[in-house]
Amino acid sequence: MVIAFVAFPAVAGAAYFSAAGRLDLPFAWGVLGVLAVFSLLMFLTTDPGMRRERRRPGPGNRDRLTRPATLLLILAHWIIAGLDAGRFQWSPVPWPVQLAGLIGYALAMAGALWAMRANPFYSSVVRIQADRGQYPVTTGPYRYVRHPGYTFTMLGIVFGGLTLGSWVGMVPVVGGMVLFVHRTLLEDSMLRRELAGYAEYAGRVRYRLVAGVI
Repeated sequence: MVIAFVAFPAVAGAAYFSAAGRLDLPFAWGVLGVLAVFSLLMFLTTDPGMRRERRRPGPGNRDRLTRPATLLLILAHWIIAGLDAGRFQWSPVPWPVQLAGLIGYALAMAGALWAMRANPFYSSVVRIQADRGQYPVTTGPYRYVRHPGYTFTMLGIVFGGLTLGSWVGMVPVVGGMVLFVHRTLLEDSMLRRELAGYAEYAGRVRYRLVAGVI
């Protein structure tokens, strides 16, 4: 399980620096450092059942597209950003923007960890976890929006993308954002229909992603 949680930072770093052809890109190291700390804290501080669910989800997945497609888009993002920032400088991002992106990325990952710690049913797929006794989670960030994990994940993707130093590399990020928004609609509709108590919760917490906006 430890290997599963550290694999993504390792693969992302290998893809980026191989594409860049150099290692002297400190903001990229900053992103990988934040990602590694996030992965470690997630392993140490979140519900063990949730970690197992995320690694090997149970039956009933309603969305078999978003997860693999997003992984491919994120990998493409890291490779394109590495090529741009390290080899070709097609569209460099000014270092103050990269620094702001790194700070935003750290805050977004902290928010994602907050959502994971509050929600023992934070799965990597869209399904009703009847086998785990799922119920609506209403504490932590779920007091303000119904899908805070997606909110913080999307913010992390955007801020992390800016930190990697490539405007061109942000193109795959747009596709990932569209997929995540579609997934929130699909998951929210499923929960309203099939999870006892969720419709009442949705009546109290009106917004899915950003309080007062959407």
